[in-house]
Amino acid sequence: MLFRLLTALSLMALCVVIHAAGVSWAVERLRRRRAAVRFWPDTLHFINIAILMVLLHLAEISVWAGFYVWQAAMPDVPSAVYFSTVTYTTTGYGDLVLPAEWRLVGGVEALTGILMCGWSTGFFMAAVTRLYGLRSTAPDR
Repeated sequence: MLFRLLTALSLMALCVVIHAAGVSWAVERLRRRRAAVRFWPDTLHFINIAILMVLLHLAEISVWAGFYVWQAAMPDVPSAVYFSTVTYTTTGYGDLVLPAEWRLVGGVEALTGILMCGWSTGFFMAAVTRLYGLRSTAPDR
């Protein structure tokens, strides 16, 4: 059981590295934005942030799915990707389950998904606040 827990924590750490790299890249791009009010460019910017966050999550889901296939915990790649997606997003349909010896790993994947989705939400809100906060730096009078 300890080996499985350490394995799951290692996969979680890899997800943190992926997310940190993507968010750091996005932060750098956000710093370069001007503060002018422009609806469509701002909307496109937020769409791009959302796409980036989804791509990061899909990369992280793929890491877990690849692990499940490698360990023969899932029968094939499509099943592993599907299982990993519903686990990571905590949808949890229950139509596919891991073998008993790997179930703790599935639970850690769900916890990782919650953490990474929370991080994405926090980053998205920080981006909105930063973009609109730059526009309201003049004192109210």
